[in-house]
Amino acid sequence: MITFFKYLTTKISNCCACGLIQIASVIRIRNALAFATHSFFQQEGFVYVHTPIITTSDCEGAGEMFQVTTLINLMEKVERDLIKNPPPSEADIEAAKLIVKERGEAVAQLKAAKASKQEITASVAELTAAKESLAGLLERSKLKPGLAKKDGKIDYSQDFFGRQAFLTVSGQLQAETYACGLSDVYTFGPTFRAENSHTSRHLAEFWMVEPEIAFADLEDDMNCAEAYVKFMCKWLLEKCYDDLEVMARNFDKGCIDRLKLVASTPFERLTYTDAIKLLEEAVAQGKEFENSVEWGIDLASEHERYLTEVKFQKPLIVYNYPKGIKAFYMRLNDDGKTVAAMDVLVPKVGELVGGSQREERIDVIIKRIEEMGLPLEPYEWYLDLRRYGTAKHSGFGLGFERMLLFATGIDNIRDVIPFPRYPGRADL
Repeated sequence: MITFFKYLTTKISNCCACGLIQIASVIRIRNALAFATHSFFQQEGFVYVHTPIITTSDCEGAGEMFQVTTLINLMEKVERDLIKNPPPSEADIEAAKLIVKERGEAVAQLKAAKASKQEITASVAELTAAKESLAGLLERSKLKPGLAKKDGKIDYSQDFFGRQAFLTVSGQLQAETYACGLSDVYTFGPTFRAENSHTSRHLAEFWMVEPEIAFADLEDDMNCAEAYVKFMCKWLLEKCYDDLEVMARNFDKGCIDRLKLVASTPFERLTYTDAIKLLEEAVAQGKEFENSVEWGIDLASEHERYLTEVKFQKPLIVYNYPKGIKAFYMRLNDDGKTVAAMDVLVPKVGELVGGSQREERIDVIIKRIEEMGLPLEPYEWYLDLRRYGTAKHSGFGLGFERMLLFATGIDNIRDVIPFPRYPGRADL
């Protein structure tokens, strides 16, 4: 019995030690990828800019945003105050008005009687105090439980920023303003999605790398994304080989070979339309997908991984997607059905990078915003970039945690970020 207890204790200790080693390796790999990111863009002449975490516009147009507001705090404060100090009644207000009237008449009588300056000053002071008391009662009478409303809608003019505000889903729109002034820029920071998803691929808070390239079309964008992904793979192979071996032993035996493949292999490129044809051919040959395949769908992870892991067995860039499944800011192609968008797909993860050439024609982008049912007002500043002249430009976003999944072979995205946030969980 004692021998078994010692054996069990030793196994538990070894498991804990192994877990700590794995966590340490993941964090070192994360650190190396962050260093590689800055190294690549700095070497390429990009300027690092900090875009806001709090914003008033929805970059993706999906509406899955965390709202930033002080209205709830204000409402709770008002409700607590009303319990301790109830609002004045109509009788209280009428009595206060009567006092003001009486004080006013007293001042008038003293002036008519040519009373002393001292008497008049004292009477005026009493009138002023009565008016202030009435103003306070009137102000308190306006206090109501619940959120402040105007015309039946929440009155955001009473909010901290004087309008609706959210945690950003992307720094892209703001980065574009700097690209127009500084040429090539990039931002690297936290982004947020209020998507009630419990899958192994989604987080409520995650990090994005978002370069914006001036005077660049879609091909330039694809070239930059490919070079960046290859650079990171080579960096890990050179700087973090010991930690990669830990990942290979414990999670994914093929993670090192996968990094070598991506680092050394030219990425395949094909249009979305051709990608759908290949998927339809696979279905015709007996391949089963959980998600249906037809032109116009947003490619699912299983579709993306089939193309990269089975069909081409290497990284793939799919471009020219249907406009109906992409954001309003992506440049409309001449066919009127597709936009100049591209996704970089890699084995293990599927989509790693999403980008596009930006729409520079103001009339076209306004129409796209309206088609998506978005209000124009929050985007007026963004439209000004086109209204007063612009240059063609492109950019993309790389999900930093997805790059970590690709590099380490770990299956759950929650295990590659120090403090994961997801529905129902925001500890520490």
